[in-house]
Amino acid sequence: MLALPTLLALDFDGVICDGLKEYFQTTCRACDRIWTKATIQDLAIFADSFYQLRPVIETGWEMPVLLHALILGETKENILADWPTIRDRLIAKEQLNGKEIAKIVDEVRDEWIANHLEEWLALHRFYPGVIEKIQRILLAEQTQVVIITTKEGRFARKLLQQQGLDFPQNAIFGKEVKRPKPETLRQLITNPAYNTDNIWFVEDRLKTLELVAEQSDLKAVSLYLGDWGYNTQKMRDSIADNPRIHLLSLEEFTGNFEN
Repeated sequence: MLALPTLLALDFDGVICDGLKEYFQTTCRACDRIWTKATIQDLAIFADSFYQLRPVIETGWEMPVLLHALILGETKENILADWPTIRDRLIAKEQLNGKEIAKIVDEVRDEWIANHLEEWLALHRFYPGVIEKIQRILLAEQTQVVIITTKEGRFARKLLQQQGLDFPQNAIFGKEVKRPKPETLRQLITNPAYNTDNIWFVEDRLKTLELVAEQSDLKAVSLYLGDWGYNTQKMRDSIADNPRIHLLSLEEFTGNFEN
């Protein structure tokens, strides 16, 4: 029988919360400020392609660049095959940088939340059974839970509070900590506040898990790719024989960890 995790580290978007609709509308608003005066209604024709391509996104500032690439006529096939090259080419051509775009994306969200909070919250949905599972874990007090996300921590916290989960500030490691996820895991291991005898890290981004797997000092961390998140069948198939990264279904995650 597998030992229960003493520390469960969870990604937020794609593991706990599905924010695709909010992503797209935030992206449209950001694009309106950066490039065009197109409305969300004008850009709605790109929504389905944007949703399908969400797995290529690593951090939020890339979202407007992705939508801009679609507007310019880039194909889904090319984006799936080589998104970093397409992204960097567009950024260089238009003399933009990730920090500037990230600032605009965060400003769009802050203004939206300040002026129309309920509208913003309503665009998110939580994967079935995940909130209830986290609540059971917290109540059992056998496993500590932290969230490691590239989303601003304040946004994740607001969404969790809406669900009745009031995570302490020091249990959400968002974009504001300015550390890659492997480094956050590394710091958790050396933090005496956490029981790190058995760490599980659940993430929907394969590249992130592969990066963790490459770190020799993180080999004790059990790595799980959530198949319900923002990844493709090709990504899921690629880890069939991977001894470090295990495919995890939503049914398995929300069930008994002993199984």
